[in-house]
Amino acid sequence: MTTSPTDQAQPRLVDRFGRVATDLRVSLTDRCNLRCTYCMPPEGLDWMPGDEVLTDDEVVRLIGVATGHLGVKEVRFTGGEPLVRRGLVSIVARTREVAPEAELSITTNALGLARMAETLAEAGLDRVNVSLDSIRRETFADITRRDRLDDVVAGLEAAAEAGLGPIKINAVLLRGVNDDQAAELLGWSVERGYELRFIEQMPLDAQHGWSRDNMVTADETLEALSAVFDLTPAEEPRGSAPAELFHVGGTAAKVGIIASVTRPFCGDCDRVRLTADGQVRDCLFARTESDLRTPLRAGASDADLAGRWVTAMAGKRAGHGIDDLGFLQPDRPMSAIGG
Repeated sequence: MTTSPTDQAQPRLVDRFGRVATDLRVSLTDRCNLRCTYCMPPEGLDWMPGDEVLTDDEVVRLIGVATGHLGVKEVRFTGGEPLVRRGLVSIVARTREVAPEAELSITTNALGLARMAETLAEAGLDRVNVSLDSIRRETFADITRRDRLDDVVAGLEAAAEAGLGPIKINAVLLRGVNDDQAAELLGWSVERGYELRFIEQMPLDAQHGWSRDNMVTADETLEALSAVFDLTPAEEPRGSAPAELFHVGGTAAKVGIIASVTRPFCGDCDRVRLTADGQVRDCLFARTESDLRTPLRAGASDADLAGRWVTAMAGKRAGHGIDDLGFLQPDRPMSAIGG
């Protein structure tokens, strides 16, 4: 039995602390065409075997279960790099059919977005988030190990032309690499109408080389921006949004600071993640996962899959625990989890 788009139930992805997950992040692949230094080594990683990755039909069915049975209202496609998934446009279009009221977005590095933006918009995608840590060609190449800045800029422009907005840019500052470029990146984004978010670097690299002492903090970022721009805290309630928003004086723009490490927002988290190989993760930093792929392929009904999903979320921890002495980084790197 498949999920009907009109079979909308009350939210059921509730954990023991009363948090309700309504925002689903769906990783479509662990593959990526960049090699960002804070994510993976220069040679890349061993990718998932193809038979372990959910098929297009399986992805759409699980999204249908989440939106039709479990109260999910937002679906974001992630990777790795989702644009390298051959069936992406079809997945978006079919998701729009089973979840006509859901907000559909994508987090991408924008390589290839210039040729796909219009098609994705026609398929039903609402907006894009683009990862971009520098607008200086040399710095971009140093971080990503690829000289592809022009392609990212072209992708952003195509997304704007296709109406995939508001366009948000996610940036990570790295000490001694681009931590002197925060104000420059904000000015560039404001000029083009993009919404910039600075994200503290998190311990999700494949090399396990993250160090809190070497991380550029949210306070440092805010100090660097305030030296150039007149910033005032936004008045609207933050809700479950991860970013602290600030108005940029003299403009209609806002900039966000996501202090995932130093000021965690776990108490308001409304996210659940589905990996490319069909595992439910109740937290970005979870050490355990719940398998939906095996029962799905064994013929489980939508109701059974929904029940398993509910159980998977019920035991979610109070927080990610990065400050705990016993914190252990997840075995999977960010590229295999999805953002």
